[in-house]
Amino acid sequence: MENSKTISVLNDLLHIINDRLEGFEKVEGKVWEKNHKLQDQYEHITSQSKIMKNEIINLITARGGDANDSASLSGSLHRAWIDIKNSFVVGHLEESTLQNVIFGENAAIQAYQEALDSNDLDPESSEVVSEQLKKIKDSCHEFKGISNNINA
Repeated sequence: MENSKTISVLNDLLHIINDRLEGFEKVEGKVWEKNHKLQDQYEHITSQSKIMKNEIINLITARGGDANDSASLSGSLHRAWIDIKNSFVVGHLEESTLQNVIFGENAAIQAYQEALDSNDLDPESSEVVSEQLKKIKDSCHEFKGISNNINA
């Protein structure tokens, strides 16, 4: 396994984490403040994402790589699209925002799974990525539950 491949995959995941953080930051005042359950979940995921980010950066630097600590272009485009879409949402902003969060979490799950399936990660990186994937899946499940309760 090439170290450069591992570093590349880890940098891709770092972009995903940054997308996640920027996405949650973008909706912080729109919905979270109106719903305490969402606000608690938001604060937990933001804190968790910052820890995940540091773990990935540490893995990259331990392998002699440079962490590309930015968001992805696709994530930036998605957030811009959400802004445009939400400017036309008259009601149900909370529901729309939750659907967007779930969409983003599903995209993160897919990226993490692809990273694990690539076999480009060393055992330590695989372990950290697997643990982070579980946290993202748990988060997605939580948001789906909140969304179902809002729609009920």
